[in-house]
Amino acid sequence: MATAAETAAMRRAITLASRGLGHTSPNPVVGCVILDATGATAGEGHHQRAGGPHAEVHALRAAGDAARGGTAVVTLEPCNHTGRTGPCARALIAAGVARVVYAVPDPSPQATGGAATLRAAGIDVAQGLLAAEAEAGNAAWLTHARHGRPHVTWKYAATLDGRTAAADGSSRWITSAEARADVHRLRAESDAVLVGAGTQRADDPHLAVRGVEGARQPLRVIVDSAAGAASSVRPGARVLDDAAPTLIAVAEDGPRPPAGADVLRLPRAGRGLDLAALLTALGARGVRSVLLEGGATLAGAFVAAGVVDRVVGYLAPALLGAGPAALAGSGVTTLADALRLDLTDAVRIGPDLRLTATVPVCAPAKENA
Repeated sequence: MATAAETAAMRRAITLASRGLGHTSPNPVVGCVILDATGATAGEGHHQRAGGPHAEVHALRAAGDAARGGTAVVTLEPCNHTGRTGPCARALIAAGVARVVYAVPDPSPQATGGAATLRAAGIDVAQGLLAAEAEAGNAAWLTHARHGRPHVTWKYAATLDGRTAAADGSSRWITSAEARADVHRLRAESDAVLVGAGTQRADDPHLAVRGVEGARQPLRVIVDSAAGAASSVRPGARVLDDAAPTLIAVAEDGPRPPAGADVLRLPRAGRGLDLAALLTALGARGVRSVLLEGGATLAGAFVAAGVVDRVVGYLAPALLGAGPAALAGSGVTTLADALRLDLTDAVRIGPDLRLTATVPVCAPAKENA
């Protein structure tokens, strides 16, 4: 059973791990706290960037000799392989720790086995402390490790009656400057930002991160299922500037995007593109987290395909009574088939309300719409 000091240390490790969001992909975010033999904090650290030292190494360096006989509290099972860095399980053994407490087992075939290595060296090992909280913070990497695709967050902004624009098409700005700034934080934590052709044509979005210090720009992805000769991404579109990389996903028989654009050709599925193939291709490019920003039809296709993991909705205290809804074509025709979510957070952002909900893991996947 975990001690009070270990529980407090794990909460701290989860907080430390969150500092790596947007910087460690395709690696996980991990936090570690070293307690000395008396249970006092001796060192702490987190994985800061892919290719750099892991959380355990940072924490052990900070703890020094105080780690000997102490306890390492880690959000993810210490790795057991040599990649760009050495195995953390071996580093903990060399440091002389007596106990390791970790939250979530490592599901990746190449890195798992750290707990067994530690136990074989005579170290006491405990698993599962605050596992749900640690899983939530590392959802993107765990989704890819377990399911072979990136974690998908659908973000939308709407009025209280669920409208994303007025009847005349005007939509700027439904939510406040504070909410829009918070969206840039979401972008900064994501590997890719994705919109559909309709949003591209209507808004000419830029999709890059602004106002977040030290942010790594995400891959900008336009999903264009057009069958005609003209691409939805025209020369001079804002997504074609050099602020961030851009990928245009088109059908195998689709139009040729502007010269110089990075193009991904995908098979069709129903009235759109094969979303499973899209996510697999993005995962192969190192994308572990996708922020789906629009529009309603593409969001509906993702929901219908069962590949939305989290929903973040920004609700403005306004009513329109008419205009497009946030979601269309999800395949739900009766209340009994509604996709029920787990509400995990509700917070006021300026005058608006930000709701965050996750899709239960038991929710069945559907065929592409």
